[in-house]
Amino acid sequence: MNPAIDDASARQHAGEPSPAGHRNGNRHDRPRRPDLTEVARQIAGLANRSTQDLRVAWRQLHRTGPPLGLSRDLLIRALSNQLQEQSYGGVSRVLRRRLQSLAGASENSTMAVDPGLVLKTGTILVRQWRGHTHTVLVHKDGFEHEGQRYRSLTAIAERITEAHWSGPRFFGLTKRAGTSVGLKAGR
Repeated sequence: MNPAIDDASARQHAGEPSPAGHRNGNRHDRPRRPDLTEVARQIAGLANRSTQDLRVAWRQLHRTGPPLGLSRDLLIRALSNQLQEQSYGGVSRVLRRRLQSLAGASENSTMAVDPGLVLKTGTILVRQWRGHTHTVLVHKDGFEHEGQRYRSLTAIAERITEAHWSGPRFFGLTKRAGTSVGLKAGR
């Protein structure tokens, strides 16, 4: 028998987190999936542990104490999440890198379009171009400009400027846009 495996198995059955080696999201490093009732039993067991025991489990997992003011409920939720990740696998390395990349780009303002940007039906986009005010009405399935329907903002921007433009950038929906644009509330 391998003492390291027995030790990890004992920690898992006791509701304690496993060593950091299993947290990297690599599918080859993940332990075999226990049955659902075992994981549920371990999670339920967290509620019966003292707050001090929960803090010790946190320290073992993160090698530092829990944040000041972290409630017992959040401590249990965080440890429950870790038990589930150990049992069923966590976020893959590829996804973790992608999320870090997006977070970094968002913090550095290098991301062209806000990924959370969703134009609601009825929103009116307004853009001044060469002395003329252009308004675009957002529909569920496209956009309307001067009574004509378009599938994309880029098509409208190209029609207005007679040159290739990114529609979202032309209408000021990107962080790099240098023009001032107004958004009016939908109807």
